[in-house]
Amino acid sequence: MKAFAVILAFLALFGGGLPAAERKPNVLFIAMDDLNDWIGCLGGHPQTKTPNLDRLAASGVLFRNAYCPAASCNPSRTAIFSGLPPHRSGLYRNQQTMREVLPQAELLPRYFSWHGYWSAGSGKMLHYVIDPPSWDDYFPDKEKDTPFPRTFYPKERPVSLPRGGDWQYVETDWAELDVTDEEFGGDWLVTEWIGGQLSREHGKPFFLACGIYRPHEPWFVPAKYFEPFPLESIQLPPGYLEDDLDDVPAEGQRIARNRYFEHIQKHGQWKKGIQAYLASIHFADAMVGRVLDALESGPHRDNTIVVLWSDHGWHLGEKEHWQKFTGWRAGTRVPLVIRVPEGTPGLPEGTREGGVCDRAVSLVDLFGTLTELCGLPAKEGIESRSLATLLRDPKAEWQHAALTHLDRPQNYAISTQRWRYLHYFDGTEELYDIETDPHEWENLAEKSEHAAKLAEMRALAPESVAPIHQTAAKVPAPSPR
Repeated sequence: MKAFAVILAFLALFGGGLPAAERKPNVLFIAMDDLNDWIGCLGGHPQTKTPNLDRLAASGVLFRNAYCPAASCNPSRTAIFSGLPPHRSGLYRNQQTMREVLPQAELLPRYFSWHGYWSAGSGKMLHYVIDPPSWDDYFPDKEKDTPFPRTFYPKERPVSLPRGGDWQYVETDWAELDVTDEEFGGDWLVTEWIGGQLSREHGKPFFLACGIYRPHEPWFVPAKYFEPFPLESIQLPPGYLEDDLDDVPAEGQRIARNRYFEHIQKHGQWKKGIQAYLASIHFADAMVGRVLDALESGPHRDNTIVVLWSDHGWHLGEKEHWQKFTGWRAGTRVPLVIRVPEGTPGLPEGTREGGVCDRAVSLVDLFGTLTELCGLPAKEGIESRSLATLLRDPKAEWQHAALTHLDRPQNYAISTQRWRYLHYFDGTEELYDIETDPHEWENLAEKSEHAAKLAEMRALAPESVAPIHQTAAKVPAPSPR
């Protein structure tokens, strides 16, 4: 009996002698850029075509009330990969440099590497850098620290939208291109490389990150992705309401009226821009399909956690705004889908097909979620709770709110399942009941009957808030353990 007990203990410790890649689940971590809720399963726009995103959502848990930790790329992605939201890190803006603010932060892929994983990626995962020490392998070459492969762009630009001045982002432009997917390159090359990794055996479990750049500007994609969206049939955003800023505080109006929407209307490009955004989403969805097909036809289909997210939303005229950077739902509510296979350490039963969760969750919680699911020790010193409870039961009790930061510490939005609260640095506020007003057309903050709810939402703000980190000094990369 003693010998039998020793054998059982050995099997429990070493997984019955199975190779490491069979003992731990893999992770496929798919990021999309500037994608709002315009996907079929979220119903953000009636004309969108996203069959691959929809089939992924149907195979796992779709979070219909997920929010980004910040309303722009750099702070949002930094928060996701570090587990530190802006009010902890001090990184609130695209213009800041992650490694100046967090010189020693151990990012998600490196944490997985230290726990026996092969961490690799392709495309944009961080903000225009790869951060080579965080990865075991990358495409393109990680040592060049540039995440973009060759991409076909028109030689003469702008194509559709004239430049309005130095204030206009040079990539705010759109056009259909007479090229194939392969000739276009970009996301096609990223997904080709990712597909190759999914199709081969590995000696270790993997953390594989796939950064799909579209629908980030410029909205140049092959012409065939424009075809389902004839310009004469284009519908305006469902969330658009004329004069919607009338009950918004001055700071909210300042953020909203950033000149883009007025400029686009002046040049008669509103519907053309919507068409190009829909086409870019359709293209990005096809790239997701390539990755899912490679996973499903390869050796890792039944042992891979799939997580798909977007770094923040995007306005196309709602609140008289174009771009990101706002606290309203159009700029902060994002797609989030998680699929977990059976046998996963932190969720042995896996996720059920067709799960839908309406609890308010934050993307900053992906770090904590993945470490728990994969049976890794919880990372110390971060602020990232696990969503495993909601993956097990999407209707489980969830007392947490989702916090989204804007460009400065006291500009932020707080989301619960039914309510949304926006706070500005000058103390002005907005309050919305998204159960009855999903597009946030009526600000309830000044209505006396909602005073108690306003106070309740105020109380959800973090007690300690880091200032904007200010430094231009060169700092070292994180040291190895």
